[in-house]
Amino acid sequence: MTVTTESLEGVKAVLAETLGIEDRIGTVDESTPLFGSMPELDSLALLDLVSGLEDRFGIVVDDAEFTGDIFETVGSLTAFVDTKVDSES
Repeated sequence: MTVTTESLEGVKAVLAETLGIEDRIGTVDESTPLFGSMPELDSLALLDLVSGLEDRFGIVVDDAEFTGDIFETVGSLTAFVDTKVDSES
């Protein structure tokens, strides 16, 4: 899975803002586990996160696209965002 640095930094920024983890976002990289590993990322925060990603990247995430695979790691989420940006541009 290849992700762009720009997208990765954008996803990290949305994660930091949504989850309130600005103090430790510097330790987050593509391999950082998400759902089930970050206590701040519960089901409500997940909806806020997706909304923030939609706003930042100008994408629309359909309910059917919500799968565990997307939220496995920061890298998998970023790859999903890259795919959505490519398909909607």
